[in-house]
Amino acid sequence: MQGRLGYEQTMSQIDSLFVTRLYRAALTEFGKSVDTAELETSCLSIADDDEAGQDWCEENGFPGYTSYASLVDLGWRFPIFKDLVKVLDKHVAAFVKDLQFDLDGKKIKLDSLWINILPTGGVHTSHLHPHSVISGTTYVSMPEGASAIKFEDPRSAMMMAAPTRTTDARPELRNFIYVAPEAGEVLLWESWLRHEVPMNMTDDERISVSFNYGWG
Repeated sequence: MQGRLGYEQTMSQIDSLFVTRLYRAALTEFGKSVDTAELETSCLSIADDDEAGQDWCEENGFPGYTSYASLVDLGWRFPIFKDLVKVLDKHVAAFVKDLQFDLDGKKIKLDSLWINILPTGGVHTSHLHPHSVISGTTYVSMPEGASAIKFEDPRSAMMMAAPTRTTDARPELRNFIYVAPEAGEVLLWESWLRHEVPMNMTDDERISVSFNYGWG
């Protein structure tokens, strides 16, 4: 029997709207990748030599080490980072294609790249990456049990009086998603997506290289 709107009265439909995309792949997805052992050695060497970065971390209460505020020329200092950028460019291009951006003749290109070394007990608090389009991280050393990256539902501020989700809610309905990457993987997301790294509970350092891509 047809209803007045032209569909079966017994049928209902629930759609998912406004999807948040997360890209995850091995660095080797597009052929030969960088040597993660060499990349790890380079990260540790740079951290040892970067006195300005060490001072910034101490002054700002940043756990462990980051080159974010001190070095903008990693590709020049160590060729392994130049090789890494070439690989990341391919992954970002694939993600941009999936996102179906209208680039208006412009390009999505790298605008910053930095090292993160998170020691035992270290955290990276919740944040986003303004002034960028695509952000991401590739994982250099991930000890067993090291912190997953935690993504927050971007609608959280608008939920107001809504009840919490059940513990077994479908992933796309949860308020937070935890992703536990492995060394040699890369994650990409749109830069407005808020994320954090909970406390590193292992006895070893968690090493990653993060980056932003802008449009212009």
